[in-house]
Amino acid sequence: MMSAFIYKKTVCIVGESGCGKSVTALSLMRLVQSPGKITGGTIKFKGQDLLQATEKDMQRLRGNDIAMIFQEPMSSLNPVLTIGEQIMEPLIEHQLISKKQALAKAVELIKQVGIPGGREIAASYPHELSGGMLQRIMIAIALSNEPQLLIADEPTTALDVTIQAQILDLLRQIKEKSSTSILLITHDLGVVAEMADYVIVMYAGKIVEQASVYELFRSPQHPYTKGLLKSKTSYPAELEKALLYTRPGSESGQP
Repeated sequence: MMSAFIYKKTVCIVGESGCGKSVTALSLMRLVQSPGKITGGTIKFKGQDLLQATEKDMQRLRGNDIAMIFQEPMSSLNPVLTIGEQIMEPLIEHQLISKKQALAKAVELIKQVGIPGGREIAASYPHELSGGMLQRIMIAIALSNEPQLLIADEPTTALDVTIQAQILDLLRQIKEKSSTSILLITHDLGVVAEMADYVIVMYAGKIVEQASVYELFRSPQHPYTKGLLKSKTSYPAELEKALLYTRPGSESGQP
């Protein structure tokens, strides 16, 4: 069972590869492909059980109220459409605006995610951009209709460390400047420590622990979580300071 109230917060799902993180995210969007299927439980969004929603209702929600950033932008973007056309598509579908209006907004979105030369980029094709730029484009597409929930599935996979930091900083800015909540899927505890307000730990297809980021790092309960934390030796300064009060051998907050 997963229960996390995430309004204007960042919730991280963490676990090793193959533990079910991405399937969980796809389940929230009702995008699990056959032979996989959702066999029970409820998925509630704004009080509505998404498992009872019609496909038409889900199409209205996807890309509008709930948006997703996938792991590999090159395989998610259409190679024969320009970047501008791909950002414009959800705008035209959900906002019913003209192509001219959609293009203007697409150019603005490209600028918002930190890519200069908006019009030139809009006229480009995916193969003409770097991996980091493509991931920013995926974020621009996801943000096009100002979703209330943004699901980011390993958004920094295959990016170098510098670009990873830039993408995470962009996600942090999105949360701070809007009312968007973020569900961030990762196997990297460093990302969890840097980004999360609340953490869900998965192992072998099941949720084994969930807590606020401070509670989880200070007092992990499950053996798997404890093992994960032992593999990481340093954390962001704010979290590091909080952990000083609970490390074995420390007294009165002194290391």
